[in-house]
Amino acid sequence: MTHDHHDPAHGHDHAHAHGHHHAPSSVGAAFAIGTALNAAFVAAQVFYGILAHSMALLADATHNFGDVLGLLAAWGAAALAARGPSSARTYGWGRTTILASLANAVVLLISCGAIALEAIRRFASPAPVGGVTVMGVAALGIVINGATALMFMRGRHDDLNVRGAFLHMAADAGVSVGVVVTGLLITLTGWNWLDPVSSLAIVAVIVAGTWGLLRASANLAMDAVPEGIDLAAVEATLRALPGVADVHDLHVWGLSTTTTALTAHLVQASGDPTALLREAEHAVRARFRIGHATFQVETPELAQTCALAPANVI
Repeated sequence: MTHDHHDPAHGHDHAHAHGHHHAPSSVGAAFAIGTALNAAFVAAQVFYGILAHSMALLADATHNFGDVLGLLAAWGAAALAARGPSSARTYGWGRTTILASLANAVVLLISCGAIALEAIRRFASPAPVGGVTVMGVAALGIVINGATALMFMRGRHDDLNVRGAFLHMAADAGVSVGVVVTGLLITLTGWNWLDPVSSLAIVAVIVAGTWGLLRASANLAMDAVPEGIDLAAVEATLRALPGVADVHDLHVWGLSTTTTALTAHLVQASGDPTALLREAEHAVRARFRIGHATFQVETPELAQTCALAPANVI
């Protein structure tokens, strides 16, 4: 829906376009199923950990309980983002998805640090890897975490919050694979040093995958241009519109992990301001998937005195 306002005395036109790109509708179900599966897995780890007197299983249960909390945070953020704006929160709750993806990235990196420290400690004093029970539970972890990750696979490219949940589950599935494979190799060879080596290798892979999530989430939290959008290309597109002589005060940022906003001043030398607003709205929506755009149209005379025209002014 577009609202146009023209004030001949001031030479300003404003266009405000609303549009939202949402994650797949199945994400809510994926969060529900994934949370239930992982909660059940934590209960199984605690039960068998006590039964087998395995501190390793109990420690991993604590880690996986953190995964459940992470899924709940991402799920809650996705639900809040669907709520409409209010007089107190005119942009709604969309930014909670950014905070959730940032939290998921931080928790993943902290978990990697804990695994790495334990691996280094085991180099100094190697300990035998848990027996059949531990490997059996780890194999169950591969199935549960792998299945949960698959449910988030489709939406991970469009929603950073979903990507965080996907990486979290994929990382845990990878750790479980490492436990099973390493356990089998050590059983065959007796080389206990394989355990810390495989742990460090898994940590390296997880950190490599998580670093991008952390960077993208932190950038969105700081109102940076979202990944996948070239600001120079946006400016060039607006400058190429009929009658546009200049573009300034251009800002692009994420309202959530799925919704992008834009504001810009368009200096129009000739033509119909209303037609320009509609063309500008269509151009950024079609090419860059920017659905929340606000434009101000200025005459060349007014643009010369615009306080926001200098590039260094926010």
